[in-house]
Amino acid sequence: MTDIKHPNKKFKKTERVPPKGYDSSNDFFEDVFMDKDMIWMGQNTNHLHDNTISDAMADCVKDKDYCKYPPPEGFSELKQLILEDLEFDNCDVLLTAGATESLYLCMQALIEPGDNVILSDPGYFIIGDFANRFTDDVRYVPIYNEECGYKLTPKLLKENMDDNTKMVILIDPLNPLGSSYSEEELKEFAQIAIENDLYLMHDVTYKDFARQHFLVENYAPGQTLTIYSFSKIFGMAGLRIGSVVSSKAIIDVIKNAVVNDLGVNIIAQYGAIAGLKSKNQWENNIREISFTNQKLIKEMVDTIGGVFLPVYPSDANMMAVDVSQTGINPKELSNYLFKNGIFAREGEYTSELFGDRYLRISYSIPTDQIKIFCEEFPKAIEALRCD
Repeated sequence: MTDIKHPNKKFKKTERVPPKGYDSSNDFFEDVFMDKDMIWMGQNTNHLHDNTISDAMADCVKDKDYCKYPPPEGFSELKQLILEDLEFDNCDVLLTAGATESLYLCMQALIEPGDNVILSDPGYFIIGDFANRFTDDVRYVPIYNEECGYKLTPKLLKENMDDNTKMVILIDPLNPLGSSYSEEELKEFAQIAIENDLYLMHDVTYKDFARQHFLVENYAPGQTLTIYSFSKIFGMAGLRIGSVVSSKAIIDVIKNAVVNDLGVNIIAQYGAIAGLKSKNQWENNIREISFTNQKLIKEMVDTIGGVFLPVYPSDANMMAVDVSQTGINPKELSNYLFKNGIFAREGEYTSELFGDRYLRISYSIPTDQIKIFCEEFPKAIEALRCD
């Protein structure tokens, strides 16, 4: 067998160092997954649902509908429900095996060598990993500061773009900080895109946790790629279903990059349909619990010297906790909490430049578990703090 010493650039990923005691990240995540007592605050997942969605999927299994292939482009009812949720009229929907696949397909279909892509640091690294497979010019703009509101701004975009800029990534609300955009900011991004013939990739995975949210498609139609996920507010992360929503012309181009031409998981589609149909019955309850949980975290953090929340309130279901003034390495803090039954993530998972400053935690979990975190976190800081 050939020894592959220098893999092709398009297959490279940002390297992740496995947690202490593990040979690989996969081994670590498998252990976390199998630990039913673990308090799950490390992957922005939502654990607050009733049985509405799961019952619909169970019915699909009982009826053995999974024995049949679904329509190759997905159920028309599901696509229409997505458009209604977004309140879009003149768009098309491409269903994918999770929003992550949507991100990849957009890059593969629309980015060419010589183009550049602009995104933020901190941010969701996998987007940049995908972009790097199709161009050598991926530009990470530092946004970890109060001056820019901890987000990519129109001003920063103008300072970092040039004639070769092809796509701008707006994660809104932003993973890992929870910052989000005003309507006026999105209108300004839209104007820049129109004037410079850019694509705006608007990843709205966490939109339903936001106090208020706007969609840039309404201001830059025909140039916006709206990335839609069922992993977060719908609590379906393990089902791997999402979509990209855009103009029919753009979706037709993206379809040329599709590999999964036998359709998206049929059980997941049943769950997604049930979730969208019942959303008004459970959404407010999940939002209220999440608002309460982050308030409890804020109250706890405010009692600890040298620790603060860069963005509060967060408009997502996660936030960053800055511990840089304590001298504590976030990876050591994450490991300490893990040993005490709490799964959180160090900042390096979402930032090359600032990952040594913060811990990322999600809080769409039962409030009783948040109270345990609020008891354990100060103990961890006390145990690890550098004099």
